Amino acid sequence: MAQKITDKLVRTLEAPESGQTKIYDTDVRGFGFRVTKAGARSFIFHYRAKGRERLYTIGQYPAWSVEAARNEAKGLRKAVDRGDDPMGERHEDRQAATVKRLWELYERDHLPTKRDADRDREMWKADVKPALGALKVQDVSRSDVRELHRKVTKRGPIRANRVLALVSKMLSLAATEYEMRADNPAKGIPRNPEQKRERYLSQKEIAAVSKALAEYPSQNAANAVRWLLLTGCRKSEALAMTWDEVDWDAGVWTKPQTNTKQKKSHRVPLSAPALQLLRDIASAQEEGTPYVFPGRQANEPLKQLHTVWNFVRDKAGVQDVRLHDLRHTYASILVSAGLSLPMIGALLGHTQQATTQRYAHLYDDPLREATERVGAVVSGNNDQGADVVPLRKNG
Repeated sequence: MAQKITDKLVRTLEAPESGQTKIYDTDVRGFGFRVTKAGARSFIFHYRAKGRERLYTIGQYPAWSVEAARNEAKGLRKAVDRGDDPMGERHEDRQAATVKRLWELYERDHLPTKRDADRDREMWKADVKPALGALKVQDVSRSDVRELHRKVTKRGPIRANRVLALVSKMLSLAATEYEMRADNPAKGIPRNPEQKRERYLSQKEIAAVSKALAEYPSQNAANAVRWLLLTGCRKSEALAMTWDEVDWDAGVWTKPQTNTKQKKSHRVPLSAPALQLLRDIASAQEEGTPYVFPGRQANEPLKQLHTVWNFVRDKAGVQDVRLHDLRHTYASILVSAGLSLPMIGALLGHTQQATTQRYAHLYDDPLREATERVGAVVSGNNDQGADVVPLRKNG
C-alpha cells in the first residue's frame, strides 16, 4: 500500500488484528511506516543491497517525527544508490555496541513516553551504568544481571526489583528491536518478594506535613505536594498539569488521556481549597506560563518532587511515607466521610472496580462505630444519646 506519509496518517492508522500493517511513502522510495498488532508505531526503510532485501528500522513514533524520519530515509536512499548497505553497517555497529549505547537508544526512543522516566534515569546512573555500562550488549550474561540484582538487594529489595525490571526491558529491546543480541538474559530471574503496603496519614500527620510544606524554600514544589493531597492525583498527572485543563466556571480539572494511567480523559471536581490553591498559584505566576507547576523554565514542567518530599518527611517525622501514599490518604478520608467505593473510584480515575476494592477494609472503623451505636440502643447503654427502644420478649 502506497500513500504519502503524514502526521495524521501515523497518528490515526489502526493497529491490525494480527501481524503488522506497512504503508510506503509515495515521495521517497523505500520510506515506510509500520504499526503492529500491539500498537507499536515505527518508521522503516525498505531497500535491496547485494541481491538481498533489507528492512531498516529508522525509529519509533512519536520519538521520531515524520519530517525527521523522511529526511533520514532520503539519506539512506542516497547511501544505497552509492552501493552502501546501511543494514550491514548497522549489524557491525550492533555487535560492538555497549550497554551504555543501548541505554542511549532506550532513553531516546522509550523514555519520552514513560511517566516514571526520572526514576529510570536515576537507576541507570546509580546502579546499572556502574555495573554493566561498559560491557558489550552481546556479552551481558545471566550471572551479570543476577549479581547486579543481588548487590542492589542489600540496599533495598524493592529497589533491586525495579532495577532488574529496567535491565530486563533494555535487554528485551536489544533482542527484539535493536538486534544487538538474540535473547534476554534477565528474563526469568526471580524477583524479591514484595508485600503490598498502604500507608495513610493521620490528621495529626497531615497537619505536620502542612507545616513542613510552609517552611520549604520553593513554594512551587510545595504547592505540587499540596495538590496531591487535595486531589489524590498521581505525581505524573500533577507535574504535567496545564492551565487550559482547568474549567474555572465548573470547578473541574480535566486530565487529558495522554497524562492518565488508563489513557482516558478524567474529569475531577475540585474542592474550594483546591480552587483557592490554584488561584493563589495563578496570581503569583507570570502571565502566559502554560504549566501549573513550572520548572526552571516557564515553558517546561517541574521535573521531580523527591527533594521537597525528603525535606517534608524529615521535618514532619513521617520518614516511612511515600509520595504515592498521599493518594491513599485522600482515599482514606473519602472512606471516613462515608463515600461508596464506586464514588471513590470515580474520583481517583479507576476504571476497574478491583483497583478501588483495596480501600474496602477502611470501612471497618465507621462500620464499627455504626454497629456500636446499634449495640448501645439495644443494650440500653445509651452514652451516645440515641433513643432506646426496648426489645419485646416472646410470650
